[in-house]
Amino acid sequence: MIKRNINLKKLNTFGIDVFCDYFVEINSISDFLTLIKKPVYKSNQKLIIGGGSNLLFTKEFNGIVIKNNLKGIDLVSENNDEVIIKVGAGENWHEFVMWCINKNYSGLENLSLIPGCVGASPMQNIGAYGVEIKDVFEHLEAYSIADGATRLFNKNECEFGYRDSVFKRELKNKFLIASVNFRLKKHANLNTSYGAINLELAEMKITSPTIKDVSNAIIRIRKSKLPDPNEIGNAGSFFKNPEISIKKHEELKKLHENLVSYSLPNGNYKLAAGWLIENCGLKGYEINGAAVHTKQALVLVNKKNCKGIDVFNLSNYILKQVAQKFGVSLEIEVNIV
Repeated sequence: MIKRNINLKKLNTFGIDVFCDYFVEINSISDFLTLIKKPVYKSNQKLIIGGGSNLLFTKEFNGIVIKNNLKGIDLVSENNDEVIIKVGAGENWHEFVMWCINKNYSGLENLSLIPGCVGASPMQNIGAYGVEIKDVFEHLEAYSIADGATRLFNKNECEFGYRDSVFKRELKNKFLIASVNFRLKKHANLNTSYGAINLELAEMKITSPTIKDVSNAIIRIRKSKLPDPNEIGNAGSFFKNPEISIKKHEELKKLHENLVSYSLPNGNYKLAAGWLIENCGLKGYEINGAAVHTKQALVLVNKKNCKGIDVFNLSNYILKQVAQKFGVSLEIEVNIV
């Protein structure tokens, strides 16, 4: 059923109070194929959302918002070493990760507690603690927003990059992702070298960790650093960590001995965007109720029931300050609407 004039405040984790002209929930592919035949669909701008965890609404949405509620988790195939799992795009991401861990399927434990739905995972090539979706991705099924034609996308066709895919570039707003297939391991090959995972496991007094232990450690780390969207509106990391050349890295290192950086296989370096923002003195900085989080400068929060444009203006101010001090261009990770 298509609804009119719906408030989207509870459908975006920033908690931005905006309305859309039309709203509909898709619970099956037949729902979608029926919808695309309707005049209201054909004549309006369209926006597909899942958990609303990577969105910033800067204004009312003059068009139709389609909430992807396609569900289901199915075992497609397995052998002695691997399983392929098909997951509906509307499934909650963290709940799916917990489902895998309970089945002892390894590969997603480092991506625990990331907000949002499964359908957004390949769009963003979500990643954390040394793991990205592309590492476990098999293929996805999608439907054309224009005419409902179905298409399978393999890993190469998704053109995965750092928090990026073809669905954020050439194919942005062109497809409804229906399901995603993941290739997971039956025998864990744990990745604990990134960040503070080993330190957290040591604090938990765990010396021979399981995938559940790694997941618990990451959940503890994330809860200690990142704000809960149920308590204060946010979309997690607002900016990507920038990549710079060796030459630029040497220049910055001379000026800032404590620069936080990571070497990359291609010889370049990745900088911690949160460190750059913090060292511009912007932790806690606020514009009209939009603020830089006091614990993690990479996160912007809706502190005082602000408007989306206030968050956007704050992000632009941060971009200018970082560029001015470090000569580094940050890139926004969140989808601005």
